[in-house]
Amino acid sequence: MSKTVCAVLVCLCLITSACRGASPAAASPSLTATASATAAPLVGKVTIFAAASLTDSFNALAIEFAKQNPGVTIAPNYAGSSALVAQIIQGAEADIFASADEPNMQKLVDAKLNLGEAKIFANNRLQIAVQAGNPKRIAQLSDLAKPDVIVVLAAPSVPVGAYGQQASDKAGVKVTPKSLETDVKQVIAKVSLGEADAGIVYTTDVKAGGVKIQGVDIPDQFNVTAKYPISLVKGTKNEALATAFVDFVRSAKGREVLASFGFLLP
Repeated sequence: MSKTVCAVLVCLCLITSACRGASPAAASPSLTATASATAAPLVGKVTIFAAASLTDSFNALAIEFAKQNPGVTIAPNYAGSSALVAQIIQGAEADIFASADEPNMQKLVDAKLNLGEAKIFANNRLQIAVQAGNPKRIAQLSDLAKPDVIVVLAAPSVPVGAYGQQASDKAGVKVTPKSLETDVKQVIAKVSLGEADAGIVYTTDVKAGGVKIQGVDIPDQFNVTAKYPISLVKGTKNEALATAFVDFVRSAKGREVLASFGFLLP
């Protein structure tokens, strides 16, 4: 089990308090709601493998879903989409897969491990992430090719890495990164810590980066629209619960939550 899953499951008991009326600050991103006086329509556990860029939004969706369904346990595992689908193909137990791109979802389909049709539930766009104040005065993609600018990118197998390469190619810019990271959160972390001057990430990750991160827009002619598909995983042990969560993600309330984190709605 990954460190992320372990950390999430440790937090389950905290959400029980949150669902009983604790302040939002006490709420945990993963939750087990206690049984209510009335019978819950859904019970059990659902394990969600979701792209790292979905971390904050899916934590919020999990809390909202559990408020409506006491007795439900939600266990998310966040990482790069390529790593997640590889884990599923290798036998990791998952009920839902939410990818940051279609090619990695296609890997699930090609392995005949999807249950039902994968559906696009959100879109995203790219930005250049820089340190607050933009000390290197980065204004465009071509600035990432300057020899005194330290750039980190996600690996090409990771959706944001592939999208970033597409944007650079459109702009005719050759970027030589100092390192290739396993997911977008690692790119943000290195820029935030001052280990890199810039990186290409999603607009949602710049928004989630807090006061240490600033975004530099990439013009539409060079930008890329990231499409996020979601699917049940064949062999799910709780198909009814997994289906209900996917439906919730695509519901009016789910779309509202996603939009609040900066995602574009298809």
